[in-house]
Amino acid sequence: MSTLQAVKYSRGKLEVLDQLRLPHEFHYDAVSNRTEAFDSIASMRVRGAPAIAIVASLGLAVELHNDGLPVESVEDTIARIDDALDYLKTSRPTAVDLTNAINQLKAKIRAPENADKTSIINAFIEEAELIFDKDLKTNIAIGDAGAEWLQAKAGASTDSPVSILTHCNTGSLATSGHGTALGIIRSLQTKGLLRHAYCTETRPYNQGSRLTAFELVFEGIPSTLITDSMAASLFRTKKATANIAAVIVGADRVVRNGDTANKIGTYQLAVLARYHGIKFIVAAPTTSIDLETETGDGIKIEERRKEELTQITGAVIRPDGSVDESSKVRVATADQRVGVWNPAFDVTPAELIDAVVTEKGPVEKGPDGSFDFSNIMPERWANVVGA
Repeated sequence: MSTLQAVKYSRGKLEVLDQLRLPHEFHYDAVSNRTEAFDSIASMRVRGAPAIAIVASLGLAVELHNDGLPVESVEDTIARIDDALDYLKTSRPTAVDLTNAINQLKAKIRAPENADKTSIINAFIEEAELIFDKDLKTNIAIGDAGAEWLQAKAGASTDSPVSILTHCNTGSLATSGHGTALGIIRSLQTKGLLRHAYCTETRPYNQGSRLTAFELVFEGIPSTLITDSMAASLFRTKKATANIAAVIVGADRVVRNGDTANKIGTYQLAVLARYHGIKFIVAAPTTSIDLETETGDGIKIEERRKEELTQITGAVIRPDGSVDESSKVRVATADQRVGVWNPAFDVTPAELIDAVVTEKGPVEKGPDGSFDFSNIMPERWANVVGA
């Protein structure tokens, strides 16, 4: 089965799929330096926590490979790379994968013995490539672990395949491939355990209707698109007939107790799932787990421009099916003066989450309603939290 590629990379060359043009056009932007990587992330031409970290890392790697640095000393080389990484870190504040990747890269460039400028740059490039390569293996492991958990905890079987609701986009377009939450859906489909996938349109940026629906159709997965406000009705009317077993979402940040930041609208789905007796699963690589932040109250929530809510932007399709330039349609007051609150994410309390599925297996919450990640990441836990 062919899959979509959000990122195409070979040493010295990076291309990033412009997801603002989907589902009408496939266009890859060349990203050759930190500034272009930053712009690609901040404009949301690339999005998804793993993909953001990958593009930031590889964008700077391409720049270093092709242009080097106008310094010679080890100290200046490390300082210049640190400055570039700190700049990239500000492109999207909520997703923790980017911060974790930056910390990993900073540690790596300080590791080479008998270091010189060349060895430091090479160490950075190799580590950025490792982040990219490891992500696909991580996603496949998450998919398989999630499918196995649903077999054990939700009765998924080939005789009784389950239906899943997912929110936002967590597939190949948000990662290096396969995906996290959508990766579990893919694994269920491969194992004959999936009956149907439902996806929300995910307002206000429509990443569900523009991207997730596109991926599901592209890969031939039986699917239905709903508006965000239809979830309660879906659960009430189709839970039994469609065997809706779980809501599966991704994560931009999972903090120490399990509170999870994800695309706005996730919290309300968790509340609805609990009321209707439906499992609520977060699919997240360990790179999305933030042990330094104790609870969701410590997560900085990004707020987006009001125009994303008051306007709809999309391609105009000519009668012959060709694509014209994008146009904007005002959907809220002609003069656009209405006040707008547009947070990009919300925080789902750990007590509403049944499992956080990582590449190292699923973690279920304890009796106190919080999660203990010490067993799946003992070294990081010891360094941050202590024994």
